[in-house]
Order: sequence, then C-alpha cells, then structure tokens
Amino acid sequence: MELDQQTPVANTAGWSVGEAELFQHLASHGAHEGALLEEYAKAAQDTESNALRYLIEVLMEDERKHHRWFSDLASSLQSDANLSAVDPTIPRMDFHRADRERVREVTDRLLACERADHRELKRLRKEIRDVKDTTLWDLLVDLMERDTEKHIAILRFVNKHLDPFG
Repeated sequence: MELDQQTPVANTAGWSVGEAELFQHLASHGAHEGALLEEYAKAAQDTESNALRYLIEVLMEDERKHHRWFSDLASSLQSDANLSAVDPTIPRMDFHRADRERVREVTDRLLACERADHRELKRLRKEIRDVKDTTLWDLLVDLMERDTEKHIAILRFVNKHLDPFG
C-alpha cells in the first residue's frame, strides 16, 4: 500500500487563522501517520519473528484507523470552514434527530453486553496467567479489555449527548 506522504493543501481563503492552523496540524499529522504505516510494513516484512510480525500487524490496524481519522478530521474541518452544503465526513452531533428512547434502549443494552464482555475478559485473563510469559495471549486479552473500555466510553458518550440540555 503506497501512501501519499505529502501534506494535503486546502484553499484556506476566508478561514480563521485557527481553522487554517488546525487544518495544517491535522493534515501534517495524517501524513506522519502514513509514513509510520510504511515503517511498520517494512519492519513486518524484514523480521524473522512471527510474533513480532503478528504484533506489528496489530499495530498497523490501529495506524490505518488513525490515518483515516486524521484524514476525516481534516476533511470535516475543510467542509465546515468552507461552509459547504455537503455534510462533513465526520457527522455533526445530531443525536437530537433520533428517537431518544430507542437510542437509549439500544445503548443501554449494548453497554450491558460490553460490561459483561469486560467481566468475561478479566476472568479469561486469570485463566491464562500461567502462559502470560510464554505466549502473546495475555497481551491480546489486555488489548481487548482496553477496546471494551473504549466501547463503553463511546456508548456512554452517546447517552450523555442524547439530551443536549441534560
């Protein structure tokens, strides 16, 4: 996968200084993420360690996501700063448009599932502690716990922002 390492350029005429500086920061960091992805790919290709290659691939999944998010942030800022009629890549918070009761039901149900997942992962971690120094399993369970905590944070964010006044 070849990535453009040049910083995207936007016509910032009419933008505030803050918007232009933020766009430059987002765009340059996105380019940095792309360069880092290439560095990871080379490291994975060059290693003889299957364990290191596997972990680098895990890291690359996150770096691809980060690269996309920086691009989405820059694109959304550009859309907003240009007062574009086109919706930004990252949608504006429009939870007020949804049926709040349905959304709350769904997020509460998903939160319960994620919390149960979190408990299950903690239990699994105890079961595999005998191999934590000889396998990658403990690390992967730890990462899944962190992802589950992130999922819980996302769902709590939605619930918090369902009512713009509460």
